[in-house]
Amino acid sequence: MPFNALGLSPIFNAPLLKNGFTHPTPIQRKVIPLALENKDIIALAQTGSGKTASFVLPILHALSSEPARKKPTLKALVLTPTRELAVQVAEAFSLFGSTLAQPPRVVSIIGGEGLGEQMRLVQQGCDVVVATPGRLLEILQKGQISLHHVKTLVLDEADKMVSLGFTEALESLLHVLPSARQNLLFSASYPPSMQTLARTISETFLWVSEESTPTVEHLIQRAFKVDAHNRGPLLRHLLTTHAWKHVLVFMANKRAADNIAAKFYKHGFNTTSFHGNLSQEERTKTLEAFKNHKVSLLFATDIAARGLDIKGIECVVNFDLPRSTEDYIHRIGRTARAGHGGESITFVTPENHAHFALIQKRCQTAMVLESISGFESTTPNASQPKGQAPLKGKRKSKKDKLREKAKEA
Repeated sequence: MPFNALGLSPIFNAPLLKNGFTHPTPIQRKVIPLALENKDIIALAQTGSGKTASFVLPILHALSSEPARKKPTLKALVLTPTRELAVQVAEAFSLFGSTLAQPPRVVSIIGGEGLGEQMRLVQQGCDVVVATPGRLLEILQKGQISLHHVKTLVLDEADKMVSLGFTEALESLLHVLPSARQNLLFSASYPPSMQTLARTISETFLWVSEESTPTVEHLIQRAFKVDAHNRGPLLRHLLTTHAWKHVLVFMANKRAADNIAAKFYKHGFNTTSFHGNLSQEERTKTLEAFKNHKVSLLFATDIAARGLDIKGIECVVNFDLPRSTEDYIHRIGRTARAGHGGESITFVTPENHAHFALIQKRCQTAMVLESISGFESTTPNASQPKGQAPLKGKRKSKKDKLREKAKEA
């Protein structure tokens, strides 16, 4: 089935083919026709399913019928949880809209970059804004952007926005958006917090889900039992044995990412780290270097788990286990994208054995714990410790932690 069979203008055929889009994915086949009919949609789609094109193409199709204008007005607003995802979505609009008689003006509004320059671009006129909620709200509060003409609102990775603590910012933005608009929500999961948010946005959502999960179909998932202190040597062994040229390794925190990247660099690996403490310029340069294979091994925190569409990642390594099943799915989804093969490797230590079992249960997978000669675990599995009694006034509240995460996004 070609894309124009979904109701899209043939004008998109050339940029789609040029970028390797020959046939729509299952989620695209379901979402695009409904989006063209101006329906409100909640689409449950895993990473790598082609969901970005599912909303970018219908929006561009609508813009293509707009009359010529000297200064465009903002018609489509896309909100994302991370800066990197916002940049990639903006690039998709420019890529697929390149053949339009009047290509769309797209502005990215994200933290870590100059506020004045972003306000200047908005004031010059734009068709589409792709933004993180916090920075957009900041510009809105300064009275430097109008959302009164928005016809389509998209929440991409909506569940992640909620988990990062953007709910209050989203509610503030919803109050100033026109009530008569199209709403498109894309999410990998639908927790209770997402249900609450969805009810405040629209009461007429149509549900759409994938027929399959292509990310998992083409992905080999492996797990190795190893003592914590042996994870570094085991990773060096695997990298040398398999000769992977493009590997993404997930770490629990920023310090761990920096420390292990420095150690592997001393061992002769072409590597660096990626996390929320880097400036936006540093984050952009690091990702560009990784995309262009100037860096072959990237140690990252979970800000790289969503929104990064980097071609050719051969292997994803969970050096540290993720906190949630959803984060595990999004981590391994950085490889085996768009029908290509890939491999994920998870290190399971005696300390996190029980947590790994829980992830397997919720993901409905049954990986056999492998061991490699010379790196066998000699420590018995730890029993799950009971949580400490709460210390009033000594720990950060859940809301404070969410605010810190949102600031890094």
